[in-house]
Amino acid sequence: MTTIALFGGTGRTGRRVLQRALAAGFDVRLLARNPTAVSATSERLIVITGDILDSGAVNETLAGSDAVISVFGHVKGSPPTLQTDGTRAIVNGMQRLGIRRIITLSGGGLHDPHDRPKAADRVIRLLLRTLAGKVLADAAGHLQVLRTTNLDWTVVRGPRLTEAPGVGSYRVGWVGVGTGTQISRDDLADFILTQMDDRKFVHALPFVSA
Repeated sequence: MTTIALFGGTGRTGRRVLQRALAAGFDVRLLARNPTAVSATSERLIVITGDILDSGAVNETLAGSDAVISVFGHVKGSPPTLQTDGTRAIVNGMQRLGIRRIITLSGGGLHDPHDRPKAADRVIRLLLRTLAGKVLADAAGHLQVLRTTNLDWTVVRGPRLTEAPGVGSYRVGWVGVGTGTQISRDDLADFILTQMDDRKFVHALPFVSA
């Protein structure tokens, strides 16, 4: 059975990824700063206590894993380059261990060559640069880290995330091309897990919405 190294599995989207991964039969190695925040228990779940910026803890999480899902993000007090530096720690460990597949999570503020942003999309990107410029710059930094590797990476992008129950269907495309303005965290987690086996979006940034 495939073993997933999961980073960010105690966040609002990460909890859904963890639950779905275990339900699908995956083994999971989860890095958590606070193990009491882990929302699931299973004999197929191993929790490693540590921080994403601690290379030793990251490497321990990666050990014995076949693929990586990284959905960690900024919280209050996070350093401005958290996603860039954390992703660098992950890919360095992956390269040492020979792990090739990594799926990460970001927002529509990142650009893919397939995007065809409409006026509303351009306004949203302008607002992101104005109101969350450091977070957006960090997201771009994590993408640059991935692009400098030979790994099989996919950056999943989403619009506004909701707490609504998943409906099991969603649209996958590009910003401004056949997609909408929101998606439930449940459905986003479902798509992220499909990328474990689906290689259609290797080296791409698919945009997923309801």
